[in-house]
Amino acid sequence: MTGQRTPRVSVVVLSWNTRDLLRSCLLSLQADPRRSEHELIVVDNGSEDGSPALVEREFPDALLIRNGRNLGYAEGNNVGIRAAGGRHVLLLNSDTEVEPGAISLLADFLDRHPEAGAVGARLLEPDGSVQRACMRFPTLAVVIGFDTWFGRRFPLKRAIDRYFYREFDHLSSRDVDQPPGAALMVPRRLYETLGLLDPDLFLFFNDVDLCRRIRAAGYRIHYLAESRILHHGGASTSRYGDFAQEWHLNRARYYLRSHGRAGFWLAKLMSAWRALEEWWRQIRRIDDAEARRFATERLRRIVRLVFLDPGRGDARVR
Repeated sequence: MTGQRTPRVSVVVLSWNTRDLLRSCLLSLQADPRRSEHELIVVDNGSEDGSPALVEREFPDALLIRNGRNLGYAEGNNVGIRAAGGRHVLLLNSDTEVEPGAISLLADFLDRHPEAGAVGARLLEPDGSVQRACMRFPTLAVVIGFDTWFGRRFPLKRAIDRYFYREFDHLSSRDVDQPPGAALMVPRRLYETLGLLDPDLFLFFNDVDLCRRIRAAGYRIHYLAESRILHHGGASTSRYGDFAQEWHLNRARYYLRSHGRAGFWLAKLMSAWRALEEWWRQIRRIDDAEARRFATERLRRIVRLVFLDPGRGDARVR
């Protein structure tokens, strides 16, 4: 970037088949009165809905990077981070719309607080209500109780409530373990020292792992309620065919990194338990033999994927 001013913020927007939402997101960025401080990087993860052509036609100032296939959330964003030249990097989901000034508020916080390693924005539902999206780092109690029979009962219910910050209304700013990953800003220098998103966490838990590494390095992580961003939620992940299987795989790999082999195998066991719970719930309500076979095959597939996966990306079970 010789001869050019270093951007204050590099906004990295990853998109996979979200053309209409992507357009709304980019229009909101275009309307920011301080947009000249930011560079915009759009990473397309092999979309087939015309998203790249839309960016080229309507947003020529954006740097468009075309991935030939869906690299996943982690590696797709890594492509954008590597191309970023800004002092800070904002990872922004394509299903968001940024209120004027929201990005600058996040950057202002990091500039004022060099001890902070990440800051996230308040996410809003389309009706204006707040999304309670902050979380604490998941513990072994959480892996047992999350979305299972055990988690609805004392004492694990308390662990689940704590995990979701259910005592926190998300209307004020505070330090947290993990702010919403849909709009997360990190100083670029930290990616250079701590590393990028873990590509083995293909779609889920990569932001959790990043925040865990930032906290382990001694930095604060902050939720800034004054920075407001509309979030439609799950636009890309809901279209991903192996959503449930990928979530369970990525969770087990995260627990391997955060809790070692014991956490890894406990996560696998609880994934199998959760799949069994869901199979039993469905099978009791289904009379059709073909539907029963489908439910049983889904149970078998999740258990097989989870238990055969060794926790390394080079041995992905697909």
